[in-house]
Amino acid sequence: MSTLKRKRGGKGPGGKKAKKVKVTENGGPPSKPEQGQTHEISVPAPVSLGKWTNKERVLIFSSRGINFRTRHLMQDLRTMMPHAKADTKMDRKDKLFVINEVCEIKNCNKCLFFEAKKKQDLYMWIANSPHGPSAKFLVQNIHTLAELKMTGNCLKGSRPLLSFDPKFDKEPHYALLKELFTQTFSTPHYHPKSQPFVDHVYTFTIADNRIWFRNYQIIEEDASLVEIGPRFVLNLIKVFQGSFGGATLYENPQFTSPNMHRRQIRLATAARLREKQMVRELQKIKRTEAKEEVGKDITADVFVTPADEKPVQIETEPPERKVVKKNKHKAFKRQRMQRGR
Repeated sequence: MSTLKRKRGGKGPGGKKAKKVKVTENGGPPSKPEQGQTHEISVPAPVSLGKWTNKERVLIFSSRGINFRTRHLMQDLRTMMPHAKADTKMDRKDKLFVINEVCEIKNCNKCLFFEAKKKQDLYMWIANSPHGPSAKFLVQNIHTLAELKMTGNCLKGSRPLLSFDPKFDKEPHYALLKELFTQTFSTPHYHPKSQPFVDHVYTFTIADNRIWFRNYQIIEEDASLVEIGPRFVLNLIKVFQGSFGGATLYENPQFTSPNMHRRQIRLATAARLREKQMVRELQKIKRTEAKEEVGKDITADVFVTPADEKPVQIETEPPERKVVKKNKHKAFKRQRMQRGR
């Protein structure tokens, strides 16, 4: 039995014409059907009719030696940012200028690089590749999504709002960081992987000379905020003119390195121990002095009578040696044991 093949736009086996689909621009009701056209289907217009023009792409990766918390934080940032890309870990021996070549290969113009040192200190570079500027931060108080278990939630790929502290507009280095954060964390309009909804907000707050990052959900009923996570604190170290180097535009005078901070803690602990030891020694000396004062009695020598002094005899010759007589008839121990049996 031969199968019937029909060409696209041709007539079917029954001799009927194919149904035509009519698309309306505004999604409204279609116009009146013309003669000879029946069973028309109207398809609504797409949600976004715009064009993806902002081709911002962020490369998020790290160096070798990071711990599990940093790895989870990187994964959370990639989940939150649909325009992010990942790459393999970079070797510690490589220079930071190699990152510009990696960004060029990955077709990215922004970079978030996490650098681990001594397996306990985490530094974050945020840079505009390849011309700069760039900034280096010390990352503290990291809490990931899996660790927090907050009640907030948002749609994956939705576009966030960015909320900045008013202090970002007062100082020039904070204004530069605000523009850098805006271009890095904001999702480009009409991005293919993004959703056309705004249901969460990123907040950048300045307190204690540090930048505190938080992620909140926007509830539609009363516009209240519920935290989603992750959360971390950025301590600014330097701002550079180029990408991962160059002239220093700003240096934080209040920044202390983690090594210096740990050294100060050790010195303070040693000083406390020395102080405790000195206090113990002083208390011991006071106790001995108190015992001597209490033990001495003034009236103890009232009834003491002087004793007669014995004449001192000086011997000019050595004393005679005493002769010890041995009992020759005394039996040995073995003989005594035999006699006893």
